[in-house]
Amino acid sequence: MGMDFNFFMNDVVRQARQEITTAGYEELTTPEEVESALNREGTTLVMINSVCGCAGGIARPAAAHAVHYDKRPDHFVTVFAGQDKEATEKARSYFTGYPPSSPSFALLKDGKICTMVERHQIEGFDPATVVTRLQQEFDKYCEEI
Repeated sequence: MGMDFNFFMNDVVRQARQEITTAGYEELTTPEEVESALNREGTTLVMINSVCGCAGGIARPAAAHAVHYDKRPDHFVTVFAGQDKEATEKARSYFTGYPPSSPSFALLKDGKICTMVERHQIEGFDPATVVTRLQQEFDKYCEEI
């Protein structure tokens, strides 16, 4: 049973990663990649990915649709909670004032946290509602592309 479960979970993780990278997010798997990406000039949306069935199944489609808004971040990146632990820990070190939450979204400008859409703002909502939340934050902090 253990082998079958691990095989199943590896497939779930692979699909969750692929869903986000296919949407245009840059995957960050090391603390060094995170530091480099989050210190870029401009705005960066960090999607903290997760295999959580209910919230992850809402956050990933929302993340995919968020990239198409006229006012949007300059950069889209992702870390995977529970998988790339050191990279996720490094990303979370930028989210001062916010507890660890996954899945979630963090919006940074010039390496500083602006706001987050946390798990409790994702779970129980539909992807369109989460996209609307993200777009409201983009309107506040991002330029039209």
